[in-house]
Amino acid sequence: MIGVVVSGVFLLCVMLGVGVWIGLALMAVGTGTLLVFRDIDVATFLAGDIWRGLNSPELAALPLFILMGEILFRTRVASDMVTALARFMRPIPGQLLHINIIGCTMFAAVSGSSVATTATVGRITLNELDARGYDRNLSIGSLCGAGTLGFLIPPSLILIIYGVLSNTSILDLFIAGVIPGVMLAGAYILYIAVRLSLNPALGPKVVPNDSESENVPILVSALRLLPVFGLILAVIGSMYTGLVGPSEAATVGVLGSFIIAFAQKSLNVSSVIDAFMGTVKTSAMIGLIIAGAFFLSKAMAIFTIPQAIAAGIASLDLSPFLLILFLLLFYVVLGMFLDGLSIIVMTLPIALPLVTGAGFDPVWFGIFLVIVVEMSQITPPIGFNLFVVQGLTGEPIAKIAKASLPFFLILAAMVVLITLLPEIILAPIG
Repeated sequence: MIGVVVSGVFLLCVMLGVGVWIGLALMAVGTGTLLVFRDIDVATFLAGDIWRGLNSPELAALPLFILMGEILFRTRVASDMVTALARFMRPIPGQLLHINIIGCTMFAAVSGSSVATTATVGRITLNELDARGYDRNLSIGSLCGAGTLGFLIPPSLILIIYGVLSNTSILDLFIAGVIPGVMLAGAYILYIAVRLSLNPALGPKVVPNDSESENVPILVSALRLLPVFGLILAVIGSMYTGLVGPSEAATVGVLGSFIIAFAQKSLNVSSVIDAFMGTVKTSAMIGLIIAGAFFLSKAMAIFTIPQAIAAGIASLDLSPFLLILFLLLFYVVLGMFLDGLSIIVMTLPIALPLVTGAGFDPVWFGIFLVIVVEMSQITPPIGFNLFVVQGLTGEPIAKIAKASLPFFLILAAMVVLITLLPEIILAPIG
């Protein structure tokens, strides 16, 4: 079995190193190990496993939520939201810096994507914050940190994938993600407010005559928030009240996004085609990864690798909290080299039996895993949010990573908190 593990890890590292798509790399590792070490009809096994893995009804929500985000990306929702929020942030220490946090939190609730949240809000806020003289490091760091909320605030695409792979209720995961997501946003806001209270020089040095954000009546600003609030209420409220499941709620979200786009006159043939093409590309990419993950996990099960690793770690006789600490460090290191989705699909078959065997709830572990994956988004050298912000600012990755460090530490503190107080996650789902 050691030969299987070493060969598989080596093959996977080589393929990822030369740029092979993660889904194809996972399939190739599973196929190669089965062909070499087992006498199995791999073609039949692979075809059947791909069909079973991608034929899950829960996955129907995935392309629909992606389509919702693609449509909204082509509307004025994000720009109107940020402009309106600017009107309410002036009395708070930190002022417009909080728009990064609140804007990302709200857009995450209608996009489900960390990268899309960071890119969309960053395009609008960074130039505005620079023009007003806010500390650039704090502007960049707050955007990187808040952008990770796209993974946790429902409807989160990565929570859907975790639910499918772990056979966990997606609705329970969505409900469980709300309080930690709001707490993280609150912690970011508190950190910025304290920093600006202690050092006002980090705040604005120039106040342009900007009628868009400074002189607009409060009622008008509030009305600009109605579309995004209405969509959040329709999507999340319909699920939490038990009226619909995740797939039906995603359909509601798509319909709502089309209505918003039509009302804002952002809807034309070209934008609709672009939205559908973006959805197809993203869905196909994620589907390939899921198929590869299912196939590799079944191949690992044939070799009893997860059971052997679980038995090996169990023999260390770690306490539940030491096990979680071990996994935290493991995922932080892994996050330096892999994206969050790859981390989950590659490690879940091994990690989930370990934590459930130690007495942790699968829903709790899903939120824990997503927060740790959020940490990987701002961990160099391969932190996807770091690359997104680099594309927006042109700053070196090292500078962006350093600016993100306080928010990385806040995420780490949240991991400790939910480990000590799992009721934060589990209480809302009963």
